Amino acid sequence: MTRQELTAQIRARKSFLCVGLDTDLKKIPQHLLTEEDPIFAFNKAIIDATAPWCVSYKPNLAFYESAGIKGMLAFEKTVKYLNESYPDHFIIADAKRGDIGNTSKMYARTFFEEYDVDSLTVAPYMGNDSVQPFLEYEGKWVILLALTSNKGSFSFQHLPLRDAEGELFEEVLRVSSTWGNDSNMMYVVGATQGEEFKKVRKIVPNHFLLVPGIGAQGGSLEEVVKYGMIDDCGLIVNSSRAIIYASAGRDFAQAAADAAKAVQQQMAAFL
Repeated sequence: MTRQELTAQIRARKSFLCVGLDTDLKKIPQHLLTEEDPIFAFNKAIIDATAPWCVSYKPNLAFYESAGIKGMLAFEKTVKYLNESYPDHFIIADAKRGDIGNTSKMYARTFFEEYDVDSLTVAPYMGNDSVQPFLEYEGKWVILLALTSNKGSFSFQHLPLRDAEGELFEEVLRVSSTWGNDSNMMYVVGATQGEEFKKVRKIVPNHFLLVPGIGAQGGSLEEVVKYGMIDDCGLIVNSSRAIIYASAGRDFAQAAADAAKAVQQQMAAFL
């Protein structure tokens, strides 16, 4: 998906919401456990209910890998269903890959050829040659971890630089922005980072940002928009638990739709 196509969907739906498919067998409604594939049954219902209110879906690979082969088959079926039934929705595989070049080539082949997702989250710690293989696919996106929403982000990401002004995450942004461009690279910036978005935008003023952390993690959509939005939006804001687990009963899909619509309506006002 090109930047222009993604932006067109944001404008058409008046939404920059991404629904995180963090599907946990211990949390989904119990009546689904009798299904042949409970994970996919849950995902399909959530997707069908929330598709009008979002522009993107983000399955987190940890939740599928934890269920072994059955979980990965459910992931594959979910991506195939999205590609066939909702081809205009942007698919993010939240896998946080990144390794030596030859290994990264295999990861890129896995997600961009075998599964055919639009984008993949990648860790930049190992440098340019670990990221470059993901950037070789036309129409695909790399989403680099930059400034995350967890408390542990202060362990490394905010460390002051010894020989220059700023913090480590700022150097990651400066250096990595030369590897790709604003049409094939995004950055993860957590919603809980508040005014730190101003520092991010100073370095990467035109890149899209994937923003987790609203909803259950307590991030502020208003602050994200205030400090992070640009002319063509430049934001994909993710919410997972607050939407997909809005209800544990048989009305779970409708509850998810209502939760997604509520976020979309807030976003429409900002757009």
